[in-house]
Amino acid sequence: MPTSATSSKSALVVGAGVTGQRIATHLQTSDAFSQVELHAPEHRLLSQSPRLANGNSNGTPELPEGFDIAVIATPSDTQAKLARAALATGAATVTTTNEIAETKQLLDSDAEAKYHEAPLIVGAAFMPGYTCLLARLGASELTTVDEIHVAKAGTGGPACARQHHRALSSPAIDWRDGRWQRRVGGSGRELCWFPDPVAGRDCYRGALPDALLLVPAFDGVDRVTARMAATRRDRLTAPLPMLRRPHPEGGVGAVRVELRGWSNGERRVVVLGACERPASGAAFTAAATAIYLATHKVDAGARGLASLTDYKPILSTIAELGMRPSRFEGVTTSG
Repeated sequence: MPTSATSSKSALVVGAGVTGQRIATHLQTSDAFSQVELHAPEHRLLSQSPRLANGNSNGTPELPEGFDIAVIATPSDTQAKLARAALATGAATVTTTNEIAETKQLLDSDAEAKYHEAPLIVGAAFMPGYTCLLARLGASELTTVDEIHVAKAGTGGPACARQHHRALSSPAIDWRDGRWQRRVGGSGRELCWFPDPVAGRDCYRGALPDALLLVPAFDGVDRVTARMAATRRDRLTAPLPMLRRPHPEGGVGAVRVELRGWSNGERRVVVLGACERPASGAAFTAAATAIYLATHKVDAGARGLASLTDYKPILSTIAELGMRPSRFEGVTTSG
């Protein structure tokens, strides 16, 4: 996979789940890195990737030093501590969290990242992450953006499935008219159309962090919402413990980003999306972000991908890895 320049950077991938292993594989095939190590905080995961895995069994946030880039791909609720440990080593850090409280903690680490003179990218996964890049891409077609609505369907590995289950019964947050509003998880049913073969799915509010990453990136935006696809059974069982063990990886999923705004005095709607297995989509995005940090100068501090002004190289790398955006072309008829 070509990059802008051959580099001798080194990368540490923390987390040997489905997403972490794929991130490490993508980075190994990139000219941006001469060394890639997969560090597994959980010893039981080592046997799943004997060629790449290299870690300990105590789960502490102590990380190896001497790496230029660190990618945190562990389950949610562990990434904030690991990211701070990575920043302390001076490594530019990429996280893949999709959890509200953890996203807030990571964004609040802005001063710490600046102190260590390292960038911290928050939520570089399928959603959030790729959706942030699509929002930035769609906004380039509009003069002003006043609404952003994102949605996702499908889950990745077991940790992603558990987070999806919890999110549906947990409070959601929307941005409306310049202030945050708490919403009931599982409410606000809306039929969202994703690229084929996922197509139309009923989507609901959930504990999704996307608005926290999108609002700072779009000055003057009035509304930002996030929804997730769910069945009636999903909604009924969301408050309960998961009744079945999650699959190692779910099927094909999808994301959708809808932007509403103005262009040349006319009201316009731009809808972009993509279909991919969520774990693969997250791995594409995180790996492409790591490659970008290795080959481009990024200011120190914590931010989401939507806050990067030079976002197109990341989208290009993701396309080279195998995931391309789709555009919804609607037709308005009368009568």
